[in-house]
Amino acid sequence: MMTSRLRSRVSTRSGSGTLPNLIIIGAQKCATTSLHYYLSLHPEVSMSQEKELNFFISEYNWYKGVPWYKSHFTGKERVHGESSTGYTNYPIFKGVPERMHSEVPDAKLIYILRDPIDRMLSHYMHRYCVGREDRDISEAFRNGESNPYVCRSKYFMQLAQYLRFFSKSNILIITAESLYHKRLKTLKQVFRFLNIDDSFHSGRFFFMWHKSSHKRRRTPCGLRLESLPIMNVMRLLPFEMRGALEKMIYFPFSRRVKGPQLDEGLLQECISFIKEDVELLRKLTGCGFERWRG
Repeated sequence: MMTSRLRSRVSTRSGSGTLPNLIIIGAQKCATTSLHYYLSLHPEVSMSQEKELNFFISEYNWYKGVPWYKSHFTGKERVHGESSTGYTNYPIFKGVPERMHSEVPDAKLIYILRDPIDRMLSHYMHRYCVGREDRDISEAFRNGESNPYVCRSKYFMQLAQYLRFFSKSNILIITAESLYHKRLKTLKQVFRFLNIDDSFHSGRFFFMWHKSSHKRRRTPCGLRLESLPIMNVMRLLPFEMRGALEKMIYFPFSRRVKGPQLDEGLLQECISFIKEDVELLRKLTGCGFERWRG
């Protein structure tokens, strides 16, 4: 069987496009869509039209090969990038950093985080709204050690998988909180990390995607709409057009829902699940994450 490195040497000689030198690896529900969009506005950056390519996940698109992956990155911009939050979904998806390093060993990685409890709640809310979660939140958050909501909020555990293959200097960690409250300063930090013009500014930097306050639960008819093949076309549309169309199409087939609430007992239990991981993250990064619960 051909090894991944040999496969890379053979496959990258054919096909159009180039391999990316920037990958946003997550975390899910941490403003990756907004960051992807802001980066796409920079004249030195070309972000993939389809945001989540999931190429390095064996269960998804790895089998399609490097030529398929390269076809998503064209143009002469200095930076080509994509954003797939599934890349930090260990242990559900294993071997992602190894595959990534075998193809793009010099890529710069961005990991955007938020308060781990807030991320868990947003993750739950997202799955509930699209019909993939019907359990009460107390039941959904049980068994912290193996719970997928908890695991994706264990940022140190996810990051440790990458540090086995990538240099710490090639990984930038920012927070959704800083992107929201100190957007221009945070974007300058990102641009400097990518060695591109950090003075670039756009009025569209002040648009924020996927606000939790806008969440709606899709009706059975809305869920059936999502399964129609034509809906896949929306993923290839420009971001502004895609967001407007999604709201217009799904709004009549959805209802407004309130965000889930954690009682004090469940909150403390969730904090206990991630407390050690947060402390390890603080030691690794030197960041305090003072406002986080955990």
